[in-house]
Amino acid sequence: MKILHILGLASLLWLAGCASTTGPNNHASNPSTGSAASGAAQYPAEPLRPITAGAARGHAVAGISAPSDLWERIRRGFAIPDLETDQVHDREQWYAARPDYLQRMTERSNKYLFHIVEELERRGMPTELALLPYIESAFNPQAVSSAKAAGMWQFMPATGTYFDLKQNVFRDDRRDVLASTRAALDYLQKLYGMFGDWHLALAAYNWGEGSVARAIARNEKQGLGTGYTDLNMPAETRMYVPKLQAVKNIIAEPGKFNTDLPLIHNHPYFQSVEITRDIDVALVANLAGVRLEDFRALNPSLHKPVILAAGMPQILLPWENAQVFRRNFAAYSEGQYASWTVWTVPSTMSVSAAAQHAGMSEGELRQLNGIPPRMMIKAGSALIVPRAASTRADVTGHVADHGQIAFTPEIVTRRTSVRAGRHETVASIAQRYKVKAADVADWNDLKLSSKFKPGERVVMYLPIRLTATAHTRPSASTRHTSSKAASHTAKVSHTAKASPSAKASPSRKGGTPSKHRR
Repeated sequence: MKILHILGLASLLWLAGCASTTGPNNHASNPSTGSAASGAAQYPAEPLRPITAGAARGHAVAGISAPSDLWERIRRGFAIPDLETDQVHDREQWYAARPDYLQRMTERSNKYLFHIVEELERRGMPTELALLPYIESAFNPQAVSSAKAAGMWQFMPATGTYFDLKQNVFRDDRRDVLASTRAALDYLQKLYGMFGDWHLALAAYNWGEGSVARAIARNEKQGLGTGYTDLNMPAETRMYVPKLQAVKNIIAEPGKFNTDLPLIHNHPYFQSVEITRDIDVALVANLAGVRLEDFRALNPSLHKPVILAAGMPQILLPWENAQVFRRNFAAYSEGQYASWTVWTVPSTMSVSAAAQHAGMSEGELRQLNGIPPRMMIKAGSALIVPRAASTRADVTGHVADHGQIAFTPEIVTRRTSVRAGRHETVASIAQRYKVKAADVADWNDLKLSSKFKPGERVVMYLPIRLTATAHTRPSASTRHTSSKAASHTAKVSHTAKASPSAKASPSRKGGTPSKHRR
């Protein structure tokens, strides 16, 4: 028995020697990122040797179980050197003095934090970066900055496009949980590869890599230091890393700051579910047994009441509801999955004409598609409209991925008269004022071949500025809006008309791919 006891003890000690310890100060280094790879296997370079009882005395067996608390898992992966400055202490006090705000932020992060930590560990990146959305957006995927940066990770439109985040009339992937996290970590890895320092990489995420590179070059030229604290930066960037460090310190030692962190289990909050058919958002929530607001919190990129399978082939559902949806979706037999589809406008037209074609009210069409007043819909625009019961085909991948909506201002015309010159004809008057000859003939009840006497008054409907009409708001008897087709075929019965303008609506502008927020 004594021999068996000794052999058992020896086996236990051998296992203790082979187990790799994971903790804040004991990580396998990833040379590609300079960061800790939590839980990475460590293999001995030499043959194993027996551990004597004397050598093993005083050592404990390393635990290999995963932490049940996600906060502890995050702490184990901290790998960015700590920053200790007055700004850090200032932000620590700021957060500690606002426990309600901190509580709301951390509770909101409950849905997303596990996925972010998983992705960071898979890439071998520091887990402090999982806290960055606290600084960017307070973990609000619907957040939009004054500079038009959007989502948890606050991507500008152009930077989002650079990292393949789709932004169209149906969805904005800058808000998508999976896509935006992938893009943010890609960007952070790119920045770390450029600067070789996480503090500088974070500064570049906020300020832009070009700005950080120029600041470094200026300091090098002057013989100054090139670290984060050495560079001359805008105030926002100067406080950016201290904010992250302050949150990191609070997460590391919440008791020190009289803070209670909500329990976040070390378990996935959501599952990805495949979508094979266009389907209403409300129907998905119903089949999954989740509240509509909870569904939208996990799928915040959606703009419309319908999910287009060709553009968004997967959705996120709470872990326990994913299988419920799959089962109910397979058993669903109550009609169409989608009550909405997409209609591509064939020609520029008024909202009223488009609504008539779609079989819905003008107000409903405006609200559903975000159409502002005094605008016409440009040709090629993709509109959400009711889906006919006979429609079998779902929206194509090209439309689902690239659908946009564009507007052009209504041109409002006012009745006036001009004097004809010598040898003036209907055609020459029309050419002079850039209108159709048929309209000039129609307005004056003449033939297209008619001629005018010198000085003769010719009735015309000429454009007036939209700004003027917006302020003066003529009554219905003096102002009228119609489509181009209507204005060309109807008899003139009002003193003002509207027809489409050739001007294109202004495009959305944002930062360049070299700048994230500014």
